[in-house]
Amino acid sequence: MFNVSEDIYYIGVDDTDIDLFEGQYTVPNGVSYNSYACIDKKIAVFDTVDKRKTDEWLKHLDEVLNGAKPDYLIVSHVEPDHAASIPAFLKKYPSATVVGNEKTFLMIKRFHGDLTAEKLVVKEGDELDLGKHKITYILAPMVHWPEVMMSYDKTDKVLFSADAFGKFGALSHEEDWLDEARRYYINIVGKYGVPVQNVLKKAASLDIKTICPLHGPVLKDNLKYYLAKYDTWSSYTPEYDGVLIAYASVYGNTAAAAEKLAQELKKRKVKTELTDLCRCNSAQAVASAFKYSKLVIASITYDGGIMPCAEAFINKLKAKNFNSRTVGFIQNGSWAPCSAKTMRSYLESCKSLTFCNVTVTVNSALNDETEKQISAMSDELANQ
Repeated sequence: MFNVSEDIYYIGVDDTDIDLFEGQYTVPNGVSYNSYACIDKKIAVFDTVDKRKTDEWLKHLDEVLNGAKPDYLIVSHVEPDHAASIPAFLKKYPSATVVGNEKTFLMIKRFHGDLTAEKLVVKEGDELDLGKHKITYILAPMVHWPEVMMSYDKTDKVLFSADAFGKFGALSHEEDWLDEARRYYINIVGKYGVPVQNVLKKAASLDIKTICPLHGPVLKDNLKYYLAKYDTWSSYTPEYDGVLIAYASVYGNTAAAAEKLAQELKKRKVKTELTDLCRCNSAQAVASAFKYSKLVIASITYDGGIMPCAEAFINKLKAKNFNSRTVGFIQNGSWAPCSAKTMRSYLESCKSLTFCNVTVTVNSALNDETEKQISAMSDELANQ
C-alpha cells in the first residue's frame, strides 16, 4: 500500500503465483491487481481484485479505512480480475453503494446475480461529490469491454484509467514499463484502436497529473510519454522503421535464410529483430510485429500449408487488427514450396498492407540463387 496523493491510497495486490494471464499470456514476473481508495467525507473504493487475492485486498482496505466504512464502490471494469471480489466486499460492507453505468450492472448480474446493494447508475460527465474530491465519469466502451468507464478526480487531477495504461508484471518486480506495457496493450486491447483513440481525445481535455491503471505502476512523471505511446499503438503507427523477421523452421534451413536476411538488412543499416515462432513467447512476437514498420514471415511448406506456429502467429495478428505495414515472405519446400502463397492469402483481409515484390524461395537449403533473392528482398525493404 502507498499514497497516490494525500487522500488517495493504492490498496492493490501482487499476484506472483499466476502462470497465465487470461489463460494464455505468460507472466513470468506476475501481475498486479490494482485498487484504490479515496478517503474523504464520503469514502470511495475504486474496483476490487481477482478472487485469488480477495483476503489480502480486504486486509489492505481495512488498514486504510481505519475503522470507517466505505460509502461507494466504483466499478470501472467487470472482468473478473477486477470485479470478482465484489460479493466479498458487499458481504463485509453491505451499506456501500455500487457505482457503474447501465452496462456495468448488466454484466455484474451475469457474473454475480442480482446485487442486494444500492446501485448508482451514472452517465458520461456525471459527478460524485465525496467532499473535497469531485469524481466525474468518462465512458470508454470497448477499451476493451463494452462497459468500461474511467473516473477522474478533479481535485487531485487523477485519472483512474481502467485497463488502459496497464502492463504485465507485479509491482514488487522492478522493470522498464515499455516492453511489458506494449505486450499488454497489443494483446489485450490492440484490436480496439478506434475506441482507444476516442478516449484519448476525451482525455486531452483533462488536466491529468496522475494515471492510476488497473494493472502496473501508478504513472506520475512524464505523462506525455505514456499518452504518446497509446496514441501510437491505437493508431497502428509503427514505433520504428525496421523489420521483424519471424520464422518457423524444422531442420534449420529456413532459420538460416531468416538469419541471412537479418545480416543483409543490418549491412544496409536497417533496424532488425529476429524471432523463432517455434519457441518464442507468441504474445511478444505479436507485439514486436506491431512495433516495426515491416514484417517478414518465413515458413516451411507443411502438409501443403504452413507451419502451425506460423499460422497461429498470423491468426493472432489478424485478430489484433494488424494493418499499415509492409510484409514479405520466405518459403521453403523440398518439392512443392507454396507457403508464401498461403501466408499471403491469410493476410490479404488486413487493411493497408503492402506486400514485397520479392519472395524468397528456399528449395531445401540455401544456395547461390536463394542468396540473390535474399539480397534483392533486403534492397527492397531497405529502400522503401
